[in-house]
Amino acid sequence: MPDATRNLLTDFLSDLEQTTILWQIAIVAFSLVLAWGINHLLLGRMPKSEGVSKVGWGGVSRVAFPMIALLLVLIGRAALKNWYSVNLLNIVVPLLFALMLIQLVVYALRQVFAPGSWLHGSERFVVITIWVGFALHLTGFVPEILDAMDYLSFHIGRHRISLLVILSAILAILATLLTAMWLGRTLERKVMATENLDMNLRVVLSKLIRASLVILGILIALPLAGIDITVLSVFGGALGVGIGFGLQKIASNYVSGFIILLDRSIHPGDVLTVDGRFGKVSQLTTRYLVLQNNDGTEAIIPNETLISSTVINHSYTNRQIRIGIPVQVSYQSDLHRAMEIMKQAAENQSRVLADPETKVYLKSFGDNGINLEMGVWIDDPEEGQLNLCSDINMEIWRKFQEAGIEIPYPQHDIRIMSGQASA
Repeated sequence: MPDATRNLLTDFLSDLEQTTILWQIAIVAFSLVLAWGINHLLLGRMPKSEGVSKVGWGGVSRVAFPMIALLLVLIGRAALKNWYSVNLLNIVVPLLFALMLIQLVVYALRQVFAPGSWLHGSERFVVITIWVGFALHLTGFVPEILDAMDYLSFHIGRHRISLLVILSAILAILATLLTAMWLGRTLERKVMATENLDMNLRVVLSKLIRASLVILGILIALPLAGIDITVLSVFGGALGVGIGFGLQKIASNYVSGFIILLDRSIHPGDVLTVDGRFGKVSQLTTRYLVLQNNDGTEAIIPNETLISSTVINHSYTNRQIRIGIPVQVSYQSDLHRAMEIMKQAAENQSRVLADPETKVYLKSFGDNGINLEMGVWIDDPEEGQLNLCSDINMEIWRKFQEAGIEIPYPQHDIRIMSGQASA
């Protein structure tokens, strides 16, 4: 234990036998309560802001409480030391200053990291953990704790494994992997923001960069943790056996994902029909594809399905698709007038293209009427087809009623033959 730390702790323990400790506890309690009240008052009057102002006010809100408490404790220590010893306050002052500094540094790191990073949800936990570690170091308990952790050990062969070694390895691996993941996320954002690259190529590069950095982080973390890197050969063999027996589907999905991204057959924003599911590609990853339907539902389709089954891409080379709208009219109706009304009803819709031209065909002669079919072309399939068909059919129905054109329905004529009743 350092001499300065030993003196602080020894002097504090000596104050426990005197009444002066009560005055110091009172100053600390009063300073903390008053600082909490002032901080609460400031937060209530803090204006709502965005951008740089929001970041600045966020930093102020985090350092206000420990800074105000520190100033009050310093004032109380200056007033009390003329009559009594202030050993407890000598320990509280660096603790409050450390809390203020840690709060500010962790908040700054949170702004540097992505907004949705792990630090966003665990900022308070990180601050408390670092501050408790500093408090233990200041009071001189860290060496004793480390010795106790190193004493709890066991042997595996010739190697001695202690709790200290395990925790050190965990911390080294976590620090290395978190750094690699943060760097990979930063590079991924930069790659995805490059507009002169194809979207599929951006996704491939971003995934490769993140995977490479994670692997590099593992290779760096293992030696730091005292683990022989040759164990990866054993792990690689076990992984190969696992893929051969039970993970072939997962491996197939990842390989299929890279094939789809590299051959550029499917892009984010394409309109697909896969296994009877119609929708827009909202997300394309190395393992699955997210197909968003017009009703808000999202289908998560494994990439292996896209490779092994037929996929209808409505926007692969041309976004224009044809929609067939069947209509039946009675045999007594004016056929030419009905076809003109149908074509006009389609052309009144803003989504229907003028080129290719809308056409109406006489499809067949049915039992109850004449079957007509109108073909219209659109170039926005992601907006849906049912809503357009409904608008066109409503317009046809209204125009048919005005023109006296009948839409038939099934009818059956029953003829009763007169004759002698059987016995």
